[in-house]
Parts: sequence; C-alpha cells; structure tokens
Amino acid sequence: MSDQKPVQAKGLEGVVVGTSALSLVEGDIGRLSYRGYNIDDLAENSSFEEVTYLLWYGELPTAAQLADFSGRLKAQRGLPDLAGKILRTLPPTGAPIDALRTVVSALALADTDVDNTSRAAVLEKATRLAAQFPTIVAAYDRIRHGKEPVAPREDLGHAANFLYMLAGTAPREELAHAFNTYLVLAAEHSLNASTFAAMVTISTVSDYYSALVTAIGTLRGVSHGSANQKAMEMLMEIGAPDKVESFIDNALATKRRLMGMGHRIYKTRDPRAKHLAHHASSLAKLVDDSRWFDIASRIDVLSASHPYFAERKLYPNVEFYSAPVLYGLGLAPDLMPAAFAVSRIAGWTGHILEQLSDNRIIRPSVDYSGPAMRPYTPAKDRG
Repeated sequence: MSDQKPVQAKGLEGVVVGTSALSLVEGDIGRLSYRGYNIDDLAENSSFEEVTYLLWYGELPTAAQLADFSGRLKAQRGLPDLAGKILRTLPPTGAPIDALRTVVSALALADTDVDNTSRAAVLEKATRLAAQFPTIVAAYDRIRHGKEPVAPREDLGHAANFLYMLAGTAPREELAHAFNTYLVLAAEHSLNASTFAAMVTISTVSDYYSALVTAIGTLRGVSHGSANQKAMEMLMEIGAPDKVESFIDNALATKRRLMGMGHRIYKTRDPRAKHLAHHASSLAKLVDDSRWFDIASRIDVLSASHPYFAERKLYPNVEFYSAPVLYGLGLAPDLMPAAFAVSRIAGWTGHILEQLSDNRIIRPSVDYSGPAMRPYTPAKDRG
C-alpha cells in the first residue's frame, strides 16, 4: 500500500476523474469542440438536432439519419395528461426551471420501464424528454401568465417550435436561427457541475429521470445555469450604456461579482461568446432595441482594457451574451435557466451513456478536520 497522501483540490479543480469522447475544452487557447468538430463550425452551420445526434451516437448523421431522428423528436413533443395537470397546479410565482424539474420527476412515476438503464432504453427516454423539455417550459411560462399552452407543431424545427410555443406565432427565420445557435453552443461543455452531478446519480445505478432531476437542480445555481438570468438582471440594473463605467467602478469597490464574466476553465475569451455577441447585435437591430446589447458591448470593451480584468483573465463567458440574445427572443430573465436545460439535456445524456457503459459508483474521499477521538459523557454528567 502506498503511503502517498491523495492530493486535495478545492472544488475538484484540476482533478481528472475519468475520460470522455464528447467534448474538449481547451481553456488556454479558447477552443471548444464536440467529438472533434470545432464549435465555430457547428454554431452557425449545424442544427441542435444534428448536434444532439452527434453527441449521443458518436458521428454526424447522414441526411436520412437526421430526418429520422428529427422526425422522432417532433413526434414526441406532446405532453401526457399527467404533465399538463401538474403544470396547472404549480404556483405561478415559481421559477420555470423548478417547474421543469418537478414535471420530469413526476414523469418518472408514469414510466413503467423507469429502472431500465440499457443504452437502448436510455436513448428512447432521452429522445422523448429532449422533445418534451421545450413543451414543458413553454407551457408553464404561458400558464403562469394566464395564457393557454400552445401545442407543438411538427413542421417546425426544434428551435423554431420552442419560440412558437412561447409566443403563439411562428418566429422569423432570423430568430429561430439565433436560438438554434444558442442551443448548439450550450449543448455540451465537458465535466461541468450539472453534468458531473448527473453522472454521480446514475453511477449509483439510479434511473435516467433521477439523473436529469439532479442535473436540473445543479444547473439552477447562480454559479452555473442561472448565470444568464443574473447577467440579464445586471444589464437591466445598469439601464443605459453611459452608466456602465460607474457601475463597474462601484462593483469593484464593493467586491461585487460581475455576472457573465470569467470562467473556471477559459483563460482567454470563451469561444462561444463571439457567436452570441453576433446574434445579440443582429437581434437588437431586428427588434429595434439596442440598449441591452450596447450595455453588454460596453462592459466587454471596458473589461478588455481594465487592469483588474486583465490581471485575472476575466472575459465574457457564454452566459454574458446569451442574456441579451434570449431576452431579444422574448424570454424573461427567470426563463433563461430553463432554456439552458432545454439545450444541455443533449450533453447530460451523452455523459450518462458514457458512465453507464463502464460504471463504477463515484465516491471521492475527504480529509477529516474534526476533533480527535474523545470519550462519550452521558448528558446528566455534562456540566
């Protein structure tokens, strides 16, 4: 037995816990790839359906395979009665991501094959839930605003259908393209917190739904999937481009965190940010409201020359520009974390499949820092 003490790493930073063929995050050079394909190529040229197929099956689909996979997604967008009843009983004041988590948990109760974690069974469940995630989120958003849910359309792509179910009208092509780009960019990002949480759950030989519920709960955190909401709320608090400088000065003086800035892995610009910045700019022109993009752009420009940000290598991350993009598409800030989940189910499922293919329960160690062994004294004898 080795006497070497295991290395302790706060937050597991730098600790390698396994291997994955899904994505490569090269933080030093600011590059992200899915199964060997540069995100720059996928962001503007691919569809969420195609990227999901790539992550789950290992290769980009042929035209026939993509048509079949897209068809299976479209055919399963509708919600069972159970989901509809639950959505109508939830408090309208709740967060949409909480509604999503609750409905996914309930759907597990209706699956008579819930404990089947074979690859074929997980892929079948994943296809159904990936199709239903947008429907759940859009339905809750409409119900909480006193509107009837809009049934999905099978003639629309994944991104366009979500926007249609939110607004009740088919989106312009530019809007659907912007949301599709967001879905592609947010679909997968190596061993992030929610993905790792899903893997821990499935490693216990739990069920697929439980792994998703765990992931959704983790994504909800403001240091993870809710950062887009907080970034948008920050832009709204600033209110105007000419107030950016004073806001940043005050934030730095009070040690307030600037949401959407910095990343654990990237030591240069997040490669996803430039695509979202492009769409944020385009959407600002389409909706004739450039205020939010102008504020974000001003923060970006200032951070590039500010010594505080330069010394700490803090740059806009994926959440920073996704905020004005999603807001320009009609999503309220508190709806943004749920939109993240609509995308990230693709990556979660890919990692769940990898974990199940060679499973061992994830059980790290910890250094004990409590008292040394001491005698027990009965309560009546404790002074």
